[in-house]
Amino acid sequence: MGKVLLVLLIVVAAVVVITAAVNTVLMLLQLKFIEKNVKSVKYENQLRPLYDKNSGAAVFTTDGDFSVMQLTDVHIGGGWMSFNKDRKAIEAVAAMITAEKPDLVAVTGDIAYPVPFQAGTFNNRIPAKIFGRLMEKLGVYWAPVLGNHDTEAYACFNRAYIGRYYEEHRYSKNHSEKYCLFKSGDKSLHGVGNYVVQVKNTSGVITQCLFFMDTGSYVDNDFFGIFWRYDGMHQNQIDWYEKQLKDFEKCNSKLGAGMPKSLMFFHIPIAQYKEAWNQYRENGFSDTEEVKRFYGEVGEKGGVFPSLHPDKVFETICRLGSTKGTFCGHDHLNNFSMDYKGVRLTYGLTVDYLAYVGIKKYGFQRGCTMIDIRPDGSFDCKSENYYQEKYGNADCGSVTMEHYYPKVERPV
Repeated sequence: MGKVLLVLLIVVAAVVVITAAVNTVLMLLQLKFIEKNVKSVKYENQLRPLYDKNSGAAVFTTDGDFSVMQLTDVHIGGGWMSFNKDRKAIEAVAAMITAEKPDLVAVTGDIAYPVPFQAGTFNNRIPAKIFGRLMEKLGVYWAPVLGNHDTEAYACFNRAYIGRYYEEHRYSKNHSEKYCLFKSGDKSLHGVGNYVVQVKNTSGVITQCLFFMDTGSYVDNDFFGIFWRYDGMHQNQIDWYEKQLKDFEKCNSKLGAGMPKSLMFFHIPIAQYKEAWNQYRENGFSDTEEVKRFYGEVGEKGGVFPSLHPDKVFETICRLGSTKGTFCGHDHLNNFSMDYKGVRLTYGLTVDYLAYVGIKKYGFQRGCTMIDIRPDGSFDCKSENYYQEKYGNADCGSVTMEHYYPKVERPV
């Protein structure tokens, strides 16, 4: 019996070592592809941030519009099972960024998808390295938040490690790349990656604050996400958000301005996404006094899967009056944007080729969201499907624009 167990252990160890070696070689092939085929984005006059000495926040300065591209749920597996799908995700991200030339890319979680029976690895550092190197080669500023899949309980590296990996640019060849604006943030706060990026005009007035918030992973002992019980923002994060805004208001007051406008980016939707959609649906898919739909729909068979952690996020947003829009991912097939009680709640289009069985053959949900921030801090946004001529997509004929779940009830 002892010999049999020993043999089994040796076999398992050999499989682990061989798989790790294969995945390392495949990662190097992806990096080689990026280095050889991805070109730096050609900006006429790229905005470059400086860092505030007091807050440490990255600050862009412009008197014109400021453009943000939201990407979400890129889902790079990083293993032998996901190699071809990862390549498609790399190509999609590169094509959309190259065409749109955003001032900033906001990535609302789940860059990585290290689910072993789909990716062929537990190593969540490989996707982080591939994506980081891709953004480095593109030469575009980017600000990510972490999603539930980025640091699964069974993944090789925890949330703090992946946060430092981005913050310290460890994916870069010489750790010298400075395009990633991620900050791990105050360690006393819940989560990793609560930070802010500012936009100022040439007079020094803060015209827009972009808050990036960690919504964690799972709650109620759902350690592996089997029961879809998702975490969210905690009170100390909300308190930090309020303090930051009040500090920024004080800075602006010295220049004769008031509290700046702001937007918030996170992975898991807050409960009001579900409230707003249900109110819209129950009214016969028509606007109400509180809800105005701009575009999009719910494509998930189970509807909206928001945070189950009790919070005062939306109440605080409404009370302070600064944040006029929130952007999330997580629900891969939901893509609506609607105003609810004066705050615009928006889902980003996903990049995902991996998470759902056969999703690579569906193109309706794949793309990005473009956010145009005006000099007065107001904004507008629209979803951009990946399969458009401007993205030079040669893959259009290989996908269907049908819905993944065709029987889900939708607006006409």
